[in-house]
This record gives sequence, structure tokens and C-alpha cells, in this order.
Amino acid sequence: MNVTIYTDGAARGNPGPGGYGAVLEYIDTKGQLHVKELSAGYRKTTNNRMELMGVIAALEALNRPCDVTLYSDSKYVVDAFNQHWVDSWIRKGWKRGRNEPVKNVDLWQRLLKAKAPHQVRFVWVKGHDGHPQNERCDQLATTAADGSNLLEDKIEG
Repeated sequence: MNVTIYTDGAARGNPGPGGYGAVLEYIDTKGQLHVKELSAGYRKTTNNRMELMGVIAALEALNRPCDVTLYSDSKYVVDAFNQHWVDSWIRKGWKRGRNEPVKNVDLWQRLLKAKAPHQVRFVWVKGHDGHPQNERCDQLATTAADGSNLLEDKIEG
């Protein structure tokens, strides 16, 4: 099954709230379009962690192996896979350069586990330029960032 995922993360200062948003779209075997929105707000966190958590939540929501195209406005997350940074970090024992530790190793490891059963293509969408897919995720992440509770998942279509 082909799945399109759009993610975004937002940090609203420290110790202000932050959150992530993810939208999954797929067409089932009957030709019906389905949209699943995931969103959560967190406090005392960073934007990079939110970006990673959005990707993780989206991939973990898939209950079977899929062919995934994942759009993110986080160049960091997209480049980590497209430029094989993660592979290099693993080879170096989760170090970036000379003994400089990689941040958020717990989330990178969880992301690798969530990604494993799927074929995932990471695509960078420049943020805040009016791109409709990016604007949609920006709105979702802002909703999450302004609260601290898990928002109800919606399934439509």
C-alpha cells in the first residue's frame, strides 16, 4: 500500500509548550481515500525532538509494511536519511565527529525501528512558503504546540 505522510514539529520556547503534527493519507483496496491526523503537545522540549516524534508517530501508526513518501519541513530529519548521516552515526557509535555525541539517540533508534518494515522516501518541503502540504502540517503542529494533551485521532474517508 502507498502512504503519503506529512509531518511537522513545533517548539514554543522553553519552558513553553511544543508539539508535533502528522497527517497520513492512503487509498484502500476499494479506492477510498483515508486521512489520519496525529497530533500531540509537549512541554519543555526542542523542535528537533518534535520533528522526530512526528515522523515516529506517523510510521508507528502503520499496521503493515507500506511504500511511504514522507514530507517534512525539517531539512535535518530528511538529510539524516538521504545523506546517510544516521548510517555514519551508527558506525561511529552514535558520535557525530570527534567524540561529539549525537543528540536524541533514543528517538533516532525508535525511528529506525518504526521505519524498518517500510520502504520510506524522505522528501524535504520548504516551510513557510505557502506549499499546501506544508501549510496543512504547520496548522496541525501549531494546534498541538498550543496544548499539552493528546488530541483525538480522526479517520475520514
